[in-house]
Amino acid sequence: MIIYSRKKDEFCDDVFENRIEDEIYNIYQAKIGGTSRQEIRSWKNSMQYMKNIVESPSIPNDAIISIEFMIPNTAKRVDFIISGQDTNKRDSIVIVELKQWEKANKTGMDAIVSSFVGKSIRDLSHPSYQAWTYASLLESFNETVQEQKVGIYPCAYLHNGVEVEELFDDVYKDHLEKAPLYKKDDARKLREFIENYIKYGDSNNIIYEIENGRIRPSKSLADELEAMLMGNESFLMIDDQKVVYEKAMYLARQSNENNKNVFIVEGGPGSGKSVVAINLLVNQTSLKRNARYVTKNSAPREVYEKVLTGSFKKSHISNMFVGSGTFMNSPSNMFDYLIVDEAHRLNEKSGLFSKGENQVKEIIVSSLCSVFFLDENQKVHWKDIGSKEEIEKWATSIGAKVHYGKLESQFRCNGSDGYMAWLDNVLQIKHTANFNLEDINYDFRVFDDVVELRKAIIEKNKVRNKARLVAGYCWDWVSKKDSSLYDIEIGDSFKMKWNLVDDGQSWIIREKSVEQIGCDLTHV
Repeated sequence: MIIYSRKKDEFCDDVFENRIEDEIYNIYQAKIGGTSRQEIRSWKNSMQYMKNIVESPSIPNDAIISIEFMIPNTAKRVDFIISGQDTNKRDSIVIVELKQWEKANKTGMDAIVSSFVGKSIRDLSHPSYQAWTYASLLESFNETVQEQKVGIYPCAYLHNGVEVEELFDDVYKDHLEKAPLYKKDDARKLREFIENYIKYGDSNNIIYEIENGRIRPSKSLADELEAMLMGNESFLMIDDQKVVYEKAMYLARQSNENNKNVFIVEGGPGSGKSVVAINLLVNQTSLKRNARYVTKNSAPREVYEKVLTGSFKKSHISNMFVGSGTFMNSPSNMFDYLIVDEAHRLNEKSGLFSKGENQVKEIIVSSLCSVFFLDENQKVHWKDIGSKEEIEKWATSIGAKVHYGKLESQFRCNGSDGYMAWLDNVLQIKHTANFNLEDINYDFRVFDDVVELRKAIIEKNKVRNKARLVAGYCWDWVSKKDSSLYDIEIGDSFKMKWNLVDDGQSWIIREKSVEQIGCDLTHV
């Protein structure tokens, strides 16, 4: 969807005549609905700067300016696109991510910066990374871009940016190379960037072809994911995991707009729900189907991204992993396949302002086939609504067929799976084959001295950086505002802090995380 699209000379006239914000607002109201006055003002301010940039006579008048281009499959909107052709008459588009920030600082996180937005200092995506991910989404999933070999060139423009030098730090070098960043006094450089790729007008209406192009994963993305999975023993399937996987694949082949299917898969801890889910994501993608891995909690998404990519750097693989609130505005049947892990954690409403109707309904509506992996015994919050009955209710109301699968953990498993199965058994949650801890490679101890517990965990961590301290949220997070303070103090000898803000949900796999305590509700 495009909110506003005009030839360059028409766009310049709209800005000059001070009607650009009204033009955008009226179309926005008709296509999407209400928006804030602050956003309207941002359109007016930013477009004045962009008018000054594109008025260059070297940029053809019949190049097309598109504003607020909504990327299919997402709620993301590209601020500014100019489309045309390069020197070789190849269709080209330049993506410009616009920010009104005056100041911004680096953080200790990859592709994350901080700036004053919404009346407070917030952690935000680096503008170059944001622009690049938008370009990557189009390259990875838009058939028009793939088949017509459209050149996509992302960049970012902080037209008010003065104190933003830290955004050019070497820590962001990879992202700056993929999408250059321009600040307030870089207007000429941004103009030259656009001139490099837009030499002729958009005679092929390429922006409209992209807008209406079929959505499917590119061959390169599919091959890359498949190669990452091959030989990775973390994702090998056994026994009933393979049975559930094959049934899920069969339902995918049978699904279409007239035959929507919902597959509910129940399984306890260690039964392999996530193993099957990741295999389904990779293999559906390799079949050129538009698939996504969905969870409410970002922690598992971040961990799987890093395991698959083998790098702590951001990757376009991350576009395959999305939150459960992504589908509020998705058209019906936009996706071929949605794989919902930890479905028991789904909320009724999405986002900070509780938007949308119901996450279960939104997921089923958005997909030809949806697979829900759940364990109702793992609900941890009163807002968690994911249940077999809830999924059945919405599937029936939408006209989707419901199918059932079960992952049993009745074989005697080892390691953490065995431990979780033993806990289920000893707490009488359900019967498992792990009725004791014999032969399980798991060290279970009860300490009456928290200092000794910490010493034991630190010693364990020396082997593979796989030991962590976690606790229930029974202490205030005072170190969040004052790093000199300790959050958790027990007696005179034990003082520690909650996990670092900078590490976010990936705290669990960071080096030196053993020096902090993780909250058990954050990292389940």
